[in-house]
Amino acid sequence: MKSLKPAILYLDDEVNNLTGFKATFRRDYTIFTAQTAEEAFKILKENDVQIVISDQRMPEITGAEFLKSVFENHPKPIRMLLTGFADIESVIKAINEGHVYRYITKPWEEQDLRLTINNALNFYEAQNELRNRNAELEKAYTELEKFVYSASHDLRAPLASVMGLVQLAKIDTDTDRATCMDYFLKIESSVNKLDVFLQNIISYYRNTKLTEERVEINFEKLFKETIESLEHFEKAPQIKFSIDIRQDKVFKSDESRLKIVLNNILSNAIKYQRDDESNKQVDLKAIVENGHARIEVKDNGIGIAPENKENIFSMFYRSAAKNAGSGIGLYIVKETLTKMEGDISVDSAPGEGSKFTIKIPNHHENN
Repeated sequence: MKSLKPAILYLDDEVNNLTGFKATFRRDYTIFTAQTAEEAFKILKENDVQIVISDQRMPEITGAEFLKSVFENHPKPIRMLLTGFADIESVIKAINEGHVYRYITKPWEEQDLRLTINNALNFYEAQNELRNRNAELEKAYTELEKFVYSASHDLRAPLASVMGLVQLAKIDTDTDRATCMDYFLKIESSVNKLDVFLQNIISYYRNTKLTEERVEINFEKLFKETIESLEHFEKAPQIKFSIDIRQDKVFKSDESRLKIVLNNILSNAIKYQRDDESNKQVDLKAIVENGHARIEVKDNGIGIAPENKENIFSMFYRSAAKNAGSGIGLYIVKETLTKMEGDISVDSAPGEGSKFTIKIPNHHENN
C-alpha cells in the first residue's frame, strides 16, 4: 500500500517514545510505529516505507541487528539508528552491517531530526532514480543484443533469397515467361519483407527520438490514411474495412506515435488473415470517453494461440504460424504506448480472429 505522504517506520520498545515521535511528525509524514521487530517487519511487508528508524537498546533485539535484517530483506528504505553516546561500537557495527544512513543521538532535537529525515528522503529519491536508470540501461542492453542478432538474420534472409533467385535465373537460360514471372514474384516477396522490416526499425528509432507533440486527433481521417498506406499489402484488396467513431469532445494526443501504433496493429490484421475466409473483415472503432480514448482493431484472421498471448509484445517473438512476421511490430506498439502513457490488451482465439484494445489518455482535458 502506497501513502501520499512519505512513510516512516519507527521501532522502539518504549510506548512513550513512539507516541512522542508520532505526535511530532504525523502532519508531514505517514508514521508507522512498532514495539517489536515482528510488528515492524509486518508493516514493511504490507506498506511502502521510505525510512526505517530504530532505537538501539531493546530487550529482544538491538537496533543494529534489526537494521541489518531490514537491509537483507527490505534494502530500499533508508535506515537510521537512535542511540546514546555510550553505544558508539554498536553504531559502527550498524553502519557496517546494516548500511545505516545516519545515527541520531538521544534525546533528539525536533529541528535536527526533521532535517535528517528530509535529507534521507532526498537520498531515497536519488537511489530510486538510480535504480530506475540502471533497470532501463539493463533493458536497453539486453534488447540491443537481441536486436543485433535478430536484425542481422532478418536482413540477411530476404537478401539471400533474392541473390539465390537471381543466380538461378542466370543459370536457367531456357527460362520461359511463366517461370520468369514466378522468379520475379518471389523476389518481390523477399524485397517486401525486407522493406517491412526496415520500416519497423525506422518506427522503433522514431519512437525513441520523437519529442511529444500533442494535437487534436481526427480519428476518421487517421484511420482512413492508415488503411490507404497499407493498400500495397498482398491481402489488403480482399479485406472489407469498417470505421466506427464515437466522439463528442475534443481529443488530443501524440499523432505521430499514434500513427506508429495503428500502422503496426493494422498491418498485422491484414497479414494474418485466414486464406479460407471468404469475407475478410477488419473493424476499427474509436470511442472518446472521460479522460481517454479507447481504440479497437478487430479482425477475423487466424487468431492467437493462448500460450502465445503473453509473448506477442516481446522483441522478436515469433509464433509458429507459417506467415509469422519480423517479431518487432507489436514490441514497437507496446513501447510506443508506454511513452504515450497508454496500454494495450488483446482478446483472441485460434481461427476466430483477434481484437486489440488500446487505451490512451486525453491530454486536452489535462491542459
